[in-house]
Amino acid sequence: MSLSMVTAKSLLLLVFIFCAGAGAGAGAGAGAPDFPSTSDEESQIERFQQYLRIRTAHPYPDYAGAVSFLSAQARSIGLETLTLEFTPGKPLLLLSWYGSDLSLPSLLLNSHLDSVPAEPSHWIHPPFSAHRDPEGRIYARGAQDDKSIAIQYLEALRHLKARGFSPLRSIHVSFVPDEEIGGADGHAKFVASEQFRRLNIGFVLDEGQASPTDELRVFYADRLPFSLIVNAVGSPGHGSKMYDGSAVENLMECAEAVARFRDSQFDLVKAGIMAGFEVISVNTVYMKAGTPAPTGFVMNLQASEAEMGFDVRLPPTEDIDVLRKRIQEEWAPISRNMTYQLIQKGPTRDINGRPLVTATNESNPWWSVFEQAISVAGGKLEKPEILSSTTDARYLRQMGIPALGFSPMVNTPILLHDHNEFLKDTVFLNGIKIYENLISALSSFQSESILEEIHLEL
Repeated sequence: MSLSMVTAKSLLLLVFIFCAGAGAGAGAGAGAPDFPSTSDEESQIERFQQYLRIRTAHPYPDYAGAVSFLSAQARSIGLETLTLEFTPGKPLLLLSWYGSDLSLPSLLLNSHLDSVPAEPSHWIHPPFSAHRDPEGRIYARGAQDDKSIAIQYLEALRHLKARGFSPLRSIHVSFVPDEEIGGADGHAKFVASEQFRRLNIGFVLDEGQASPTDELRVFYADRLPFSLIVNAVGSPGHGSKMYDGSAVENLMECAEAVARFRDSQFDLVKAGIMAGFEVISVNTVYMKAGTPAPTGFVMNLQASEAEMGFDVRLPPTEDIDVLRKRIQEEWAPISRNMTYQLIQKGPTRDINGRPLVTATNESNPWWSVFEQAISVAGGKLEKPEILSSTTDARYLRQMGIPALGFSPMVNTPILLHDHNEFLKDTVFLNGIKIYENLISALSSFQSESILEEIHLEL
């Protein structure tokens, strides 16, 4: 073995020892503190609340306010900051901590700036107040999705800097706009840019979801999102007339065919044969027909046009052509005066034509480091999953870069996009410790061969 390999091997062993010390008594599940115990922890919670109070909800997200706040935090830690703007008014903040070996692929931590709207009348506390109740629950839009990981990244880096940690690989943090509306002006443009290419990204951590149990969830892929719009036409007629082939009747035939397929998929889930992320979901999102009138609709006139929209999600390995054939033959056949649009909302294959998935086995050395670091921190991982919704990680996987979705929120109800979204302060604080372990480990290994030897010695 060369001297450089011995050095790297020793470095990674030290990192794991460091991680074990940092994570002692602060496991991902059992063993987390019941309440914040230090002024440092209170300061971390206060910074989390400050970020939550910045109104980054659509349709008018305060991107400038968020970038200003995060830039100030980054500078206080000693990170380099760069603001990019691929679309006017939609800034992307990039932070960097350069490693000792710039030839090695770097680590990227991603979080999105924006959040979905909230309906204040349905909330216990105002959704942008970041109210902390006596039980430590912090209520705010974005508490889980995903402002928590943004601050956890920064606080973990702050601790690593204070401890004198020196990464082997460069660490970058991206705060991107527009994830909640598809990411076309955010991460999609970022990964296509020269600035991104120069970062030499080797692995990415992006957002995941809360876990109602004490096991951490990790996601190796997203389901593929499509919008299906079905249009039906027919002769208008008197409301009392009975005849075949009216527009609404044709559309009802479509709805019934879709419902039968949906039931067949849902039955597999309810029977425990397949997980929800392994089936195709088709859900009706709108219906449009009828002739408007000042007081509602004309009630004695059958419409000549009707339209229905569906949200469709496919597992990343599903054959899209098979679905398209089903739509043409069963759901919206032209023989019934129906047409359709199946609108692809993001990438479906990577640059080499492969499904957008990240390996979670020995073939992916990053996975081995990730899994080991969670174990060292005292955490337990659930079986890796496909995320039912979509994240910006799909744009990284499109480039052939391995990416995992991960948000360290255990014993927490899944409340993204829901009323009364909250995160407990102790769960938030424990997540910081978990990221300290992850970031130090992921930024410190050199090669797959060295990693295998360290596993043997551990």
